[in-house]
Amino acid sequence: MKRRLAVAAVLILLTATASMPFATRVLPRIVQIAYEIERRDIVYSWGGGHAERPGPSKGTCTGYKGRIKPCPAAKTRGLDCSGFARWVYALAHGEDVLGPGNTNDHVRRMRRVDAAPVPGDLVFFGKITKKTVKTHHVGIYLGQGKMMNAPETGAVVRIDDISRVKDFAGFYRF
Repeated sequence: MKRRLAVAAVLILLTATASMPFATRVLPRIVQIAYEIERRDIVYSWGGGHAERPGPSKGTCTGYKGRIKPCPAAKTRGLDCSGFARWVYALAHGEDVLGPGNTNDHVRRMRRVDAAPVPGDLVFFGKITKKTVKTHHVGIYLGQGKMMNAPETGAVVRIDDISRVKDFAGFYRF
């Protein structure tokens, strides 16, 4: 029931913003797409979503430090957190605006949101300063302290509280 209400709210927001400029309309579209993807129960795969084109792909075991051993990523078609954000943003923008890189690469293509974040912004975790960009997770902000994300090996794309992940680094917008 909560999910239906959230989707209904997004649809109302999309209708209300239809005559606004593209940049204003794309953020609610990002949330709508994220909910559509979440319903597919796409599994987490370390490095998944980083093929030439956005979308689920087999992952890699290079750099894998997950709790499930042996690493299942090379045999698992799915998405990691930045692969999920990349795919959603590509669908919303009509092109691969974030590119195949990881969270560090993606945050460099964004601008920090200094005012109140809005649903569709990306929420990054790690350390981001003028000299250092060392992030480890990204999710799509849904509002009210929630995000949609691909959280970890053994999970599917899902909604979590932002507070579930340590090292909040800020909200960013393309």
